[in-house]
Amino acid sequence: MAQSGFIAVIDLGTSNISGVIGRRNENNVISVLHHASLSSENSIRRGVIYNIEKAGAIVNKLIKLLENRMDVKIGKAYVSLGGQSVLTIIEKEEIKLPPDSGIVTAEVIDSLVNKAKKLQPDLRMNYAVADVEYFLDDKPELNPVGVTCKHVEAIFRIVVGRPNLFKNIQAVIEKSNVKIAGYIISAIASADIVLTDEEKDLGCAFIDMGAGTTDVVVYKGGILRHMVTIPFGGKNITRDIEGLNFVESDAESYKIKFGKAKDNNEGFVFSSPFSSPFSAKPDIDLVELNKVIVMRLDEITANIKEQIRISDYMDELGAGIVVSGGASQLKNIDLYLNQKFNMPVRLASARKNFVNNASELVADPSKSTLLGMLLKGKDNCELEKPKEPVFSTEAEDEYSTTNGDNRGTKRWGFFSTNKDSTEKKDTPKQPKSSKGDKGKFGDAMKDMFSSIFEDLDDN
Repeated sequence: MAQSGFIAVIDLGTSNISGVIGRRNENNVISVLHHASLSSENSIRRGVIYNIEKAGAIVNKLIKLLENRMDVKIGKAYVSLGGQSVLTIIEKEEIKLPPDSGIVTAEVIDSLVNKAKKLQPDLRMNYAVADVEYFLDDKPELNPVGVTCKHVEAIFRIVVGRPNLFKNIQAVIEKSNVKIAGYIISAIASADIVLTDEEKDLGCAFIDMGAGTTDVVVYKGGILRHMVTIPFGGKNITRDIEGLNFVESDAESYKIKFGKAKDNNEGFVFSSPFSSPFSAKPDIDLVELNKVIVMRLDEITANIKEQIRISDYMDELGAGIVVSGGASQLKNIDLYLNQKFNMPVRLASARKNFVNNASELVADPSKSTLLGMLLKGKDNCELEKPKEPVFSTEAEDEYSTTNGDNRGTKRWGFFSTNKDSTEKKDTPKQPKSSKGDKGKFGDAMKDMFSSIFEDLDDN
């Protein structure tokens, strides 16, 4: 991509709507140019747009912030796609090759992929083909093109969801007069920038804990095996704390500052009542605070465990659990999950080798999806300015004078103000002078007009 261009992405999160513009070099390393984040103001719930008008106004404001900081215009942007109802389904496609030419070609693979893309499941929309696994004569093959066989089978993991997700996102982005460059599955974007190739190969469950949802993505053998979005996240914990007689802002603050998923001494936190630092607020018992947190975590974890069981890879996760997302910053969440799953747990954010600057974003697990989207974007998103015609008066004058006519004095709807040419055309005849000068003046006028007509004839 040209150095003057950039990639722009917008992440429609439950808690915040974020945007970033950056560039990616030939080594697939991204550079963040600018980023901004605004509260979604409850316009997005469980990852799904709830209030189109409000979300559209926030996106429009976000784009203006990014444009003003860089003094550029965004013509299009990549948009995240996720939220409740998004999951993967399995679709099998197969083809038998002719006996005389049993070689798998790129055209054969393309035909299988196109069939998967055209699949339209009942009551759901086909958003993207997430991953595929090939079998040639019932044997697995990562790179099938060029291999000889009689039968090709492809097992696709297709991301599907509610049909209105697309419609609502389009309505929101259109309000900012920006085109959609493409849709990026948020859970997969986050996994791609957080997980290592070794973790995907050994097998791992990637858990992206957001404000309104929790994404569960299972990998094994380097292939995505299962993905689902659970409609529970950090905001559910905050609302439970509100039940202890706190407003939302204070409940969120208590969760971040004092909440713990588990005590360091293998037990849950027990403490004496805590006196609130906020005036006119009742005291809160840390025992009750953490009891509420753990109860909700138990529910979320039970759903995660069930989805891993459904994937049939519970006993094949050699790399264990990898956790990211804003809600993963709850204290001791790794200790809690380690006990629940009895396997290693790694807290993670975007890998540093993918981003050569913006260390504060790389270290923030809530920005994993945003950076992952930037990594997957391809097109130049800068609005191209229309080229203005260039007018060269000197060139026009020279063309007109050299050729002795008025060709070239009219270009792009403009006329040249060639002084010499104008004088020759518009100068009126001079009155006759004295008799002695009559011959000389007449000869001069004759020569001048003769020259003009000769040039016209030549041209």
